[in-house]
Amino acid sequence: MEDHLHIRELINRLARLDAASAWAGDLNPTQRAVLGYLGRANRFSRSPSHVAEYLGTTRGTVSQSFKSLLQKGYVTEYRSAQDKRTISFELTSRGADIARQTGGLENSISELETDQIHGLQASLSAILKGLLRQNGGRAFGVCSSCIHFKTADVGGFCTLLSEPLSTEETSLICHEQRGV
Repeated sequence: MEDHLHIRELINRLARLDAASAWAGDLNPTQRAVLGYLGRANRFSRSPSHVAEYLGTTRGTVSQSFKSLLQKGYVTEYRSAQDKRTISFELTSRGADIARQTGGLENSISELETDQIHGLQASLSAILKGLLRQNGGRAFGVCSSCIHFKTADVGGFCTLLSEPLSTEETSLICHEQRGV
């Protein structure tokens, strides 16, 4: 088998094994992925369309996941005061606990040497960027590495949205992020 095909098979198998292990308690893998994304996303990036784009799934799938997560008490829904059609979600403490949990894949990665982890991260990031470029997708980087980010005395400032950022927000995923 050619190397690139073997790598694809390995990535697919890892993804399937990781998803299979995500069936636990009252959550399915998509619901866990939604919670994980919300745990890493800033306040500007928590709408159903942002989650769907990040996860590479449909808005319908994400909407159904949010309905279930709301009923189970993992998230709360907020409507914009300016536009009632605009919805975003926040993790409840119960949802945040789930979002912080690690599984077998994270545990296996943590067993690698530091240079292996950095190499793997760089390689997978390059593959992801290439695939997103081919499909016209968005990168979703963190605020502090964005062209719109400016440092401030505390946290930072988003020049695109004209909003101050807390120190924590500077390291969260943003839908509006554009690389430097």
